[in-house]
Amino acid sequence: MKRNGIYWVRLDPAEGSEIGKTRPCVVVSLDVLNVRLNTVVICPITSQLHPSWRTRQPVLCAGKKGEICVDQIRTVSKSRLGAKVDQLDSAAAQTLRLLINEMYGQP
Repeated sequence: MKRNGIYWVRLDPAEGSEIGKTRPCVVVSLDVLNVRLNTVVICPITSQLHPSWRTRQPVLCAGKKGEICVDQIRTVSKSRLGAKVDQLDSAAAQTLRLLINEMYGQP
């Protein structure tokens, strides 16, 4: 599992407003951690588009429009990950890192 790779991830069971089901997710954790830990940090991708939400980043995943849900970032066991679906290009990866930093970094 590599950073910026998009993999199928089983997110169920979900509780409350957590995003669920099996869906594509972007791995956002550092590769050095991905090698050593049994978990990865992911951002799910949804096909329900909300262009005005600042917490979402538009993305093309396997040729389909979607949004990376930075507001649903979470740590999951590697056992939840399935096949690789796609890979973020460098521009999309940089935009994602900036959005994550904006949301969770220093003010």
